[in-house]
Amino acid sequence: MSNRTTVTEFLLLGFSEVQELQILHFVGFLVIYLAALMGNLLVFMAIAFDHHLHTPMYFFLMNLSILDLGSISVIVPKSMANSLMNTRYISYAGCVAQVFLYFFLLGADFSLLTVMAYDRYVAICQPLHYETIMNSRACVQMAAGAWISGILYSVLHTGNTFALTFCGGNVVEQFFCEIPQLLKLTCSDSYLSEVGLLAFSVCLVLGGFVFIIVSYAQIFKSVLRIPSEQRQHKAFSTCLPHLTVVSLFVCTGAFAYLKPISSSPSALNLVAAVLYSILPPIMNPIIYSMRNKEMKAALRRLTGCR
Repeated sequence: MSNRTTVTEFLLLGFSEVQELQILHFVGFLVIYLAALMGNLLVFMAIAFDHHLHTPMYFFLMNLSILDLGSISVIVPKSMANSLMNTRYISYAGCVAQVFLYFFLLGADFSLLTVMAYDRYVAICQPLHYETIMNSRACVQMAAGAWISGILYSVLHTGNTFALTFCGGNVVEQFFCEIPQLLKLTCSDSYLSEVGLLAFSVCLVLGGFVFIIVSYAQIFKSVLRIPSEQRQHKAFSTCLPHLTVVSLFVCTGAFAYLKPISSSPSALNLVAAVLYSILPPIMNPIIYSMRNKEMKAALRRLTGCR
């Protein structure tokens, strides 16, 4: 393939050449996908239909559920279909769409997690000003800003990646179109611009992560000064799930993008991709539901369970 115009399709990584193992992969991903769909839909419906949860924190959590639903739907169904049909094919346009949508949802996801940390900071450290600062208009603007930042972030990465010349083959050593794996197929010197953009993105994520950690340091200092043990428990029960989700999201993503890209397929690359792309959408509903009494009560009312 001498230039980009000759690349009409990419070949994704297959989990196995054995038909039985491909079916096993399909079944495993199907179970994971259905679990993520059910968990995030339950969270979305519980918040949407329960007036007790119509607060800024749960408004942002509802947006997070939508983003998680989208991110796992962008990459998992195609991998499942390939295993079921015993193929590795994805069209050039399909790969572009996958990169654009996934980075859009990923960028919006992290921006929303940062906004949620600020919401918890205001709620606990400045409770008297909470309703004024986090009014409905401000919440909508913050959520819209998160979605818009995701679009801008995705446009930069997608445009920069697919403006490159692909002449190193068309085999992507991953089960979806991952940018570091696509960069291995380019033979243009301008690939350094995308590498630089990835490095800039890492700096942004680390900066946001530091902001979140500093916010939670202030939160925990304020919580420990609360005389009531019951109020301390309530504050921790709403903050710890969010901090767990952020840590899971950042640590798995950093591991996948900061580790050296090997020249040959490796189980480590595959595990890293599964950790940052599939694990968070499954774990987020569980984490938020297990330690949050209000969320558990809303889910019981929604499902009719005692």
